[in-house]
Amino acid sequence: MNSQLRSDKLAISLSLVCVAHCFFVPSFVILSSGLFVSMIDNEFVHNLILFFAVPISLFALTLGYKNHGTFKYFVIGFTGLMVLCSAVIVGDLLYGEAGERLLTLFGSALVVFAHYKNHQICKEIDCNCHE
Repeated sequence: MNSQLRSDKLAISLSLVCVAHCFFVPSFVILSSGLFVSMIDNEFVHNLILFFAVPISLFALTLGYKNHGTFKYFVIGFTGLMVLCSAVIVGDLLYGEAGERLLTLFGSALVVFAHYKNHQICKEIDCNCHE
């Protein structure tokens, strides 16, 4: 398995982890009766996920563009990454917790879509970048 396929799959996974963290950690904290509140720094986790997601996604999107030349999926993925970053940086301040979650969901959906299409277009043109 080459770096294009691995990086696309890892980028999709990180985007889904971001959504899962955003939507399910508050429920986990409530269900644990607040026992783990002091152990989970929500902003640190968001930043940590982005720290890995942004470079891996950019790497995969760039490889995809180089392999099949379809720029629109790079733009869609890049836009999704910027939405994810803005959700973490200003989402809660500008739009509240619900707005931050919606931005995270939207940004992640864009990133997942772009990486999925990266994979699909390579299969369509039968390039060797995903073998």
